[in-house]
Amino acid sequence: MWEKLYNSAIKVQNSRTISPFVDAGGVAAAILTKKGNIYVGVCIDTASTLGMCAERNAIANMITNGESQIDKVVAVMSDGRVGSPCGACREYMMQLDKDSGEIEILMDLETKKTVKLKELIPNWWGTDKFEN
Repeated sequence: MWEKLYNSAIKVQNSRTISPFVDAGGVAAAILTKKGNIYVGVCIDTASTLGMCAERNAIANMITNGESQIDKVVAVMSDGRVGSPCGACREYMMQLDKDSGEIEILMDLETKKTVKLKELIPNWWGTDKFEN
C-alpha cells in the first residue's frame, strides 16, 4: 500500500508556478482513509503565507468527499524522499477523530519505516475533549 500511496502523490506533484505570487506542487501527499479510499493534494505556497500544505490539501479533498478518518499518510518532498508532516498538519490530523493518534505516517519508503501520529505529537492537549 505504501508504494501505491507514494505513486499517487508523485503523480500529482508537478512543481509549478501559478502566478508571480503562488507556487504549487513542491510537496505532494496521499492519504488512505479507513474506508480504503486514497485522496491526494499538493502544497500551495503563496507570497502572503495563506497557502496550504499538501497533507491538509489532501485532507480537504477527503472531507469534501464525505470522509474524515485517516489510516495512512505519505508526504513526498521536492527531492522525491518522504517526509514527516509539519506541526500544523499534525495538529490538524489529531483534531479530526478520537483515533487519529493511530494514523500511520511513512518516514522512509525504502525501509517502510513508519510512525504513528501520537508519536509525533505526544501528550496532545485535546484528548479529553473526545471523551465527552
